[in-house]
Amino acid sequence: MNSMSTALPPLKAGVVRGACPHDCPDTCAMLVHVEEGRATRVQGDPDHPVTQGFLCTKVNRYVERTYHPDRVLTPLRRVGAKGAGEFVEASWEEALEGIARNLQRVIREDGPEAILPYSYAGTIGIVQGSSIDRRFFHRIGASLLERTICATAGTEAWKHTYGDRMGPTPEEAEHAQLILLWGTNTLTSNPHLWPALLRARERGAKIIAIDPIRTRTAKQCDEHLPIRPGTDAALALAMMNVILTQGLQDQDYLERFTEGWELLRDHVAEWTPEKAASVTGLSAQRIVTVARELATIRPSFIRLNYGLQRHAGGGMAVRAIALLPALTGAWRDLGGGATLSTSGAFPLNFAAAERPDLIRPGTRTINMVRLGDALTRDDAGVGGPPVKALVVYNSNPGAVAPDLRKVREGLRREDLFTVVLEHFRTDTADYADWILPATTQLEHWDIHHSYGHLYVTLNRPAIEPVGDALPNTEIFRRIAAKMGISDGGIADSDLDVIQQVLASDSPVMEGITLERLLEHGYLRLGYPAGFTPFAAPSRLRTPSGRIQIYSPGLERLGLDPLPSYIPPNEQPVPGEGRFPLMLLSPPEHPFMNSTFVNIPALSSAAGPPKLLLHPDEAAVRGIEGGEAVRVWNDRGDFIATATVTEDVRPGVAVSYGVRWGRLSPEGHTVNDTTSQDVADLGGGALFYDNAVEVELVSRALAVAEPGPGPAEILASVQVGEIV
Repeated sequence: MNSMSTALPPLKAGVVRGACPHDCPDTCAMLVHVEEGRATRVQGDPDHPVTQGFLCTKVNRYVERTYHPDRVLTPLRRVGAKGAGEFVEASWEEALEGIARNLQRVIREDGPEAILPYSYAGTIGIVQGSSIDRRFFHRIGASLLERTICATAGTEAWKHTYGDRMGPTPEEAEHAQLILLWGTNTLTSNPHLWPALLRARERGAKIIAIDPIRTRTAKQCDEHLPIRPGTDAALALAMMNVILTQGLQDQDYLERFTEGWELLRDHVAEWTPEKAASVTGLSAQRIVTVARELATIRPSFIRLNYGLQRHAGGGMAVRAIALLPALTGAWRDLGGGATLSTSGAFPLNFAAAERPDLIRPGTRTINMVRLGDALTRDDAGVGGPPVKALVVYNSNPGAVAPDLRKVREGLRREDLFTVVLEHFRTDTADYADWILPATTQLEHWDIHHSYGHLYVTLNRPAIEPVGDALPNTEIFRRIAAKMGISDGGIADSDLDVIQQVLASDSPVMEGITLERLLEHGYLRLGYPAGFTPFAAPSRLRTPSGRIQIYSPGLERLGLDPLPSYIPPNEQPVPGEGRFPLMLLSPPEHPFMNSTFVNIPALSSAAGPPKLLLHPDEAAVRGIEGGEAVRVWNDRGDFIATATVTEDVRPGVAVSYGVRWGRLSPEGHTVNDTTSQDVADLGGGALFYDNAVEVELVSRALAVAEPGPGPAEILASVQVGEIV
């Protein structure tokens, strides 16, 4: 064992400081209560300025998840057919020997690029998410994974506009007087921002939701603008048109801090409120009003999220929205501007963790969105050898990847050697040759930055690992050792990695040390109170040192260098064509992507899979609430229970995700219908650019409960049976 295993052991009793590991901007500071070596409850740290003493409905169940009776606690070896879920227990020695032998065989027969790692944000901790794992795969020469499934379109858009992703945090947002929640269901996906917004409202702020769905957040706002999916850029461009034609821009800010502003007026001239109304489904007057409010109410704050960039023009949509505060000069004000992410504020030493210097020149890259192609094409869809070994950790691609029919086809290949590091027998794990028991956040070291605030947070293990579980880092160290690899920093302990990540010469990292984090749990970056990142150009890390309204970088990519509108790839016309509905699949409130789906209290709260339809769309299909429907397109289908509601607009259907197939009717989920196409920027996923049709199936299914497999759920139901 490495030194990490014996240094600073977990407490037998007391309260241990930790961090929530899940993919959320809030990155909560947690207090883990331990009695006789067992975690008894978790709570939000009441002293943390953002966490403020509460955790979301999901993470409140973290102890239940850690001690779940179905948790994988020993290595498992497949003995049945792939996908059948038949495994026997094995020792770590047997597992490590088998994995090392097969990886070496793949390297020998097909080359190291035939090995593909697949991971994302099952934990957003730097140590367990992107350190020893990256070093290992870089060292052996495996294919690189382009991790694009969530945020890259918006990330690239922001980079080409402002350089680093920064913006107001909840601590500043409470000073805003106008708040646009644009494409974000804040109560579900950013709940610790909401108290700040309520404090702003107490000071007179107006809160407007811009969202195709009347979400639980939209219902709490002062106004809801039900925009058509994928048309956000059109609205932003029309708002620019109003601001510029009515002379409401901050001319001084434009001239001093932006590049290319002179070209913008003519560029957006065609985007009249009337034209935007025809595209967005909003009235021209509402467009004019919200534009005028944004320009005249100070401070104004836009919180945009990543859902709106999951369309073909998602990058441009983020860019157009992000430029609105540059036109109005809102960046000057405390609480003004826009926030997509604050991750660019953290000058942590990510390179020290990941060791990109170990990457072999010319190593191919595979986009994770196109896993189906990667596993079913002889050249993995990008050239080179087929993928012969897949190592999955911090992800469940059998549930979260698009075009699941093709993904399952690839996972069933007998010549594909698959290893899955997991807590549970997930959809992906069912296809594994080896399942390896990984630790949860309560059982390992980690360090976290945030994309919603400015605090570095340490996670200290609160309990000893349950069963034979090991941290991701230790698993990769042991596989490397079995393969005879000890260089490349692979043997570094977790505490070593934390020290390396904290080694930064940035002045905002001064005083942020492991020793102080062990004492306090979290520490704020050294930015001044009332941080306004783009009030002056000093923090603009763009080639020009200015906000790039005109982006030469985008021009070099063959894209419009000025903000523009790119319509969805699959833009249905309501009532016309084979697939007249745009299907959105945002997160289910009790789940975090596919995590927590198997927690009984949370799955009960969520209920069976649902499909939200506007009454007009339900009526023309003869569908009533509570009836079972089939949602389908040429890629696949799934079964859900209809909810007829005016919370969605005509032409739109909504099915909250992401469910496990093994816990869903027919074994299919919403991602059986989504495509592997990618966005205009960053190779981002197009989960919400998805045209479908809906039809009624047997009413017998409407009362069926989710179960472990399709045979037990739908034995008497013929899919496609029209009633």
